Amino acid sequence: MKITFTSVLGAAALLLLGAPLASQAQTYQQVWADEFTNGISASWQFENGGGGWGNNEKQYYQPSNATVVNGQLQITARKQSVGGYAYTSSRLKTQGLKEITFGRIEARIKRPIGQGLWPAFWMLGANINSVGWPKCGEIDVMEYINTDPKTYGTAHWDSNGHAQYGQSTATTNDYHVYSVEWTPSYIRWFVDGTKYNELNIAGGTGSTEEFQRPFFLLLNLAVAGDWPGQTVDESKLPATMYVDYVRVYQLTNAPAASSVTLQAEAANVNNGMVVEACSEGGQDMGYIDAGDYLVWNNVNFPTSGAYTIEYRVASGASGGTISADLNAGSVQLGSSTLPGTGGWQTWTTVSKTVNVSAGTYNFGIYAQTGGYNLNWVRISKASGAREATALATTSAGSPASATLYPNPVAANERLQTEPELVGSTYQVLDALGRVAGQGTLSASGLEVSALRPGRYVLLLTTPTQQRVSRTFSKQ
Repeated sequence: MKITFTSVLGAAALLLLGAPLASQAQTYQQVWADEFTNGISASWQFENGGGGWGNNEKQYYQPSNATVVNGQLQITARKQSVGGYAYTSSRLKTQGLKEITFGRIEARIKRPIGQGLWPAFWMLGANINSVGWPKCGEIDVMEYINTDPKTYGTAHWDSNGHAQYGQSTATTNDYHVYSVEWTPSYIRWFVDGTKYNELNIAGGTGSTEEFQRPFFLLLNLAVAGDWPGQTVDESKLPATMYVDYVRVYQLTNAPAASSVTLQAEAANVNNGMVVEACSEGGQDMGYIDAGDYLVWNNVNFPTSGAYTIEYRVASGASGGTISADLNAGSVQLGSSTLPGTGGWQTWTTVSKTVNVSAGTYNFGIYAQTGGYNLNWVRISKASGAREATALATTSAGSPASATLYPNPVAANERLQTEPELVGSTYQVLDALGRVAGQGTLSASGLEVSALRPGRYVLLLTTPTQQRVSRTFSKQ
């Protein structure tokens, strides 16, 4: 997504001298994907608001303009007045949740066509909050504007000011696979497997060191802006950008990292935990009960030997116990005692050293007991592990139970639970993780008449700071 279209091409031209036009065959292995089979995964978060987004755009971004239908993400721009803006749309990002350094990044997308429409699949440097744009770097995998049949692939960086280099190729108005291959030496752009652009970034020459660091992904549909112009053909609204999937691959012969950090919210499998905002940035998993678990697929242990597993945890109660395993429990890695930290967003790191045979596994963690939050898990070769700090454990009662009834609950009924939970603060989250209601639980139960039919999660924090999550359905 271009922030501005003013170019500084000198450095880019030097980088391209002698760049080959043919792509070399590479062997890639998929390491992450969102197929949008069961909704929008926890690896994405929504941007919200107007303000032009650096490009004098005319839309107000809100989560309700993104939905999943028949296994496809649909981002829809509408003529709808919100927040002083005449149009609405959605913008999603994986910042703090799924960040990537090198690989093949691709998505199968069908774009909308119309004057003033600006769909994009792109990437920004994960350090944007500390260094700003364009110093963070930007890789635009796909952009279209208006009725122009060309897809644009562009890189932006800082070279004593904003520098950019891009090329385009004409496409039909249909589904296409848009991808980049990104290594320490080059970025190459493809449509349906055919290369049309390449940038040499070897060794960070030409002030392109931005592209040697982690990036996060973005998907959005803007309305108007400096590049497409301010004229909008409202007869084309609502207009929808269809995303069949987003996938990330990495070279099988790429050097193995000595340490990998697994964000809790980005796990491939989540049983029972609830995504919430994290004081350290991004999101964490909370409301963890005994028996809840997470699984990350295809975690590589490059050599046999000792590894240190670190858990980043917080607990407003007495902490708990967590264990790790490989391949659905076929290899047990032992358990760790987690301390109370004095607050649900007061974080500490607890570590355990284990021995693992070289290989690629599905890595899982299991809550032997509940009563804590989890931000991330880091796996490192033992020689490079960080020193962990553990706080003293405090005593507290066992987590509260919560039986919800009637469940499903009808519009003319109130959701009830145990009397001892009266006075608990609560949040109700919908299927997309959005807050649909909050307050303090009263003796008369929870009013649900304003909720739409569907499945919800009730999050409770008791007066003694125990935390409970339960699901229910509204008829």
